[in-house]
Amino acid sequence: MTTLLSFLFALALLVFIHELGHYSVARWCGVKVLRFSIGFGKPLATWRVGPDRTEWSLSPIPLGGYVKMLDEREEGDVDPREAHRAFNRQSLARRCAIVIAGPAANFLLAILLYGVLAMSGLQEPAPVLGAPPAGTAAAAAGISDGDRVLSIDGTRIASFTDLRLRMIDGIVEKRPVELRVAGTGGERTVSVDTRSLPEGELERDFTRTLGMELRAGAVTVGSVVAGSAAAAAGILPGDEIVSIEQKPIRRASELIDTVRGAADKPLRFTIRRGETEVQLPVTPRGEAEATAGNGGQVGKIGAALQQRVEMVTVDLGPLEAIAHGAQKTWDMSVFSLRMLGKMVTGDLSWKNLSGPVAIADFAGQSAKVGWYAYVAFLALISVSLGVLNLLPVPVLDGGHLVYYALEAIKGRPLSERFMQVTQRVGLAMVACLMIVALFNDLTRLLS
Repeated sequence: MTTLLSFLFALALLVFIHELGHYSVARWCGVKVLRFSIGFGKPLATWRVGPDRTEWSLSPIPLGGYVKMLDEREEGDVDPREAHRAFNRQSLARRCAIVIAGPAANFLLAILLYGVLAMSGLQEPAPVLGAPPAGTAAAAAGISDGDRVLSIDGTRIASFTDLRLRMIDGIVEKRPVELRVAGTGGERTVSVDTRSLPEGELERDFTRTLGMELRAGAVTVGSVVAGSAAAAAGILPGDEIVSIEQKPIRRASELIDTVRGAADKPLRFTIRRGETEVQLPVTPRGEAEATAGNGGQVGKIGAALQQRVEMVTVDLGPLEAIAHGAQKTWDMSVFSLRMLGKMVTGDLSWKNLSGPVAIADFAGQSAKVGWYAYVAFLALISVSLGVLNLLPVPVLDGGHLVYYALEAIKGRPLSERFMQVTQRVGLAMVACLMIVALFNDLTRLLS
């Protein structure tokens, strides 16, 4: 239910903003708007607003919306007193402004949302890397434990999220990526070769495959189950696990693996509690698990673990936040176009294309994480919607802009026949993209 409601709200909001852009500029240009619809199909609810009695409607198929304007090409005979308000009677500049206003509204929304995040004191993981496993690209590049990434290919990096985003270009282009890092020996430049990544790794955790994982902080105990092995040993919430059998614990996964392999065997835990270190004997209790070795027994101590990582705070003033939002929107727009271009040229698999099922899943996941993740999701999808609609494909806003460019070159409107044929082709292209995206979504879901 959370996923469904989050998806429907996101879709309704983004479509409404997009169509509101068209509607507002059309009204500003004096064009009469007949209908403003969210969704397609027979309206579920309809009401009329304003001096023009514009029909506002909510329809059951939530995959878009439209603004219907007075147009002599569609309406046929138009009242001569209102003919000057028809869309087709407007100048080329006004028609372009009305068409481009939809995507522009989505970009403005993204700028606002990214700006809100920048002003909210949002915390993100710092781009500090841990020791890379032997044999990985990061190890070959000479990355060391505690290296902080300052820039990638000359672009400043503020968080681990930025790092992942900037790495994608090099992965898609299958080339080494230049990192400027700061470590114990000062600043230096290293080159991480991404050419060894397996096909399709971009869809998975490519930073881990490259050996570029976040540097893990202290492993602490979040909570202890009453009556468990941890409780019996005297482990308390907030305790930091320093080592087990004198082997340092750097990641929660290391502790879990050690405990699982020591069912009913005593282990010596070194615990840091405040400023004091104490040693506690802990005997993991064996529990049956079908997939486990060791006679089907795995060790468990009954404690929830937490892994701390260094965080950075993004907290800007209003003007800086808007500038940040504009830059972020621009970066994501360029990134989206580049990825789409790579798909067209065959440099990037079409498996990376996502559709409504994946978007709904992302909406639900982000809503469960918190408001900041959901707002970031809305901003990203708003950018994607703006970019998609500007593509030079008939039936999309970008296709109409191409029509107007050709009209400007010819000095007269294009023929109705030409527009009908190309729009059918454009509709077929969009339908094919939707089918591919839906196939990818279902493949990911089933796998």
